Amino acid sequence: MTSSPEYSCDVLIIGSGAAGLTLALRLAEKHQVTVLSKGPVSEGSTFYAQGGIAAVFDETDSIESHVEDTLIAGGGLCDRDAVSFIASNARHCVQWLIDNGMLFDKENPDALEGRYHLTREGGHSHRRILHSADATGRAVETTLVSQALSHPNIHIIERSNAVDLIVSDKIGLPGERRVVGAYIWNRKREKVETCRARSVVLATGGAAKVYQYTTNPDVASGDGIAMAWRAGCRVANLEFNQFHPTCLFHPDARNFLLTEALRGEGAILKRPDGSRFMPDFDPRAELAPRDIVARAIDHEMKRLGADCMYLDISHKPAEFIRAHFPMIDEKLQTLGFDLTKEPIPIVPAAHYTCGGVVVERQGLTDITGLYAIGEVSYTGLHGANRLASNSLLECLVYGWSAAEHINQHLQDVSMPESLPQWDESRVDDSDERVVIQHNWHELRLLMWDYVGIVRTTKRLERALRRINMLQQEIDEYYANFRISNNLLELRNLVQVAELIVRCAMERKESRGLHFTLDYPELLDEAKPTLLSP
Repeated sequence: MTSSPEYSCDVLIIGSGAAGLTLALRLAEKHQVTVLSKGPVSEGSTFYAQGGIAAVFDETDSIESHVEDTLIAGGGLCDRDAVSFIASNARHCVQWLIDNGMLFDKENPDALEGRYHLTREGGHSHRRILHSADATGRAVETTLVSQALSHPNIHIIERSNAVDLIVSDKIGLPGERRVVGAYIWNRKREKVETCRARSVVLATGGAAKVYQYTTNPDVASGDGIAMAWRAGCRVANLEFNQFHPTCLFHPDARNFLLTEALRGEGAILKRPDGSRFMPDFDPRAELAPRDIVARAIDHEMKRLGADCMYLDISHKPAEFIRAHFPMIDEKLQTLGFDLTKEPIPIVPAAHYTCGGVVVERQGLTDITGLYAIGEVSYTGLHGANRLASNSLLECLVYGWSAAEHINQHLQDVSMPESLPQWDESRVDDSDERVVIQHNWHELRLLMWDYVGIVRTTKRLERALRRINMLQQEIDEYYANFRISNNLLELRNLVQVAELIVRCAMERKESRGLHFTLDYPELLDEAKPTLLSP
């Protein structure tokens, strides 16, 4: 066994999006923090988020209204206490971001002071979305990265994957079962390294890459959910995969999102013949929650045998469109579309994982010392369907609350002097990479076909049988060959796919994002779906 580098830190944060970097910056005044980024530090779902951050900044709005909108969108399955906690702490957490350099759009762009320009999105009863044009996530991520890179107590490791968590009882340490670090695959050195930590935080994002069509970047492969499950954590509500209704339908831009704010500013959905269809499905029309809009589009595509539907805002003034949606307009121009003059072809695509690792109020998981924050977690905020622009908000609030808890308790935690090194003495280099590619494509296609927007029990059973076969192949491959980025992601995706299907099979009703033809009605009592290892 060859020796490999060992890192140590007070807190290891796996993930470099809004949740991970918010937490890192809040902890770094007191602690040494290591942030693990699977790609370049900015690459992740945060960077691509277009819409904005929901928070009550308008005097005609209220926290109670934000709570009620969230509960309604969540299909009766949200945890009211969690929703109230997040909505009540929204303003000061957003203000912290502003204090760290985030520039949200103002009503008067030339004024140093003045009111923020608040937009409205589906499911919201008020204008409460703070944004930076149509590239809010990019502005948030850029702001946080610049602060983190300049902080002496934050060490960022790029292009490295977390392989698995290291838990004390698995390596023979006495005392309470707790997380003590993680194994890390360094892609540049092609070695597995070890990181000791007094606390570990999963901020790895969601698992939408399990589907063939997704708005998410390649890194969204469910790593944190799979690692937490293997370590012994419960997961919940993974049947609720949010499909964003309006992803651009174009072979050269398969994951380009057309923000919900377009519909908030008056864009309408049309059939190929130019007729409008959303009023036929919901009185809120284009401003209905995402699950309703995505199902309506899916229904019309299947009914008409159409490849796509269309999103049209061309009835608005061209200057208005370009001022509010400059990034989208520019991107569409490069693909031969003019947002100001014509309808744009769209399809639904997997977008957000509403379930995840079960956590308490401050991000605590079932394992002492292990936290999960952001999309990887199940807090009770999103219920059966996430309300638009609550995702970045959840990252900011739990980045703050987890920091509060870690700051209070970390001084009482000791760290082991060393950890067992990774043993790869019994594995070989593989010349069968085609196996990984084949299984990768098969998994994502079967999830799209059998576990998509509309489900049946037979489809779910068929999916689970094939997933179990894929798992056996991947486990055997993992045991015998040196790891790679694709193998690690495939291992995690197939694990999360199994959990998604198992959650879906347990829910004998249609609620929010989970719609099954075999159980089209709502049950009287709304309960989360909990799975234990």
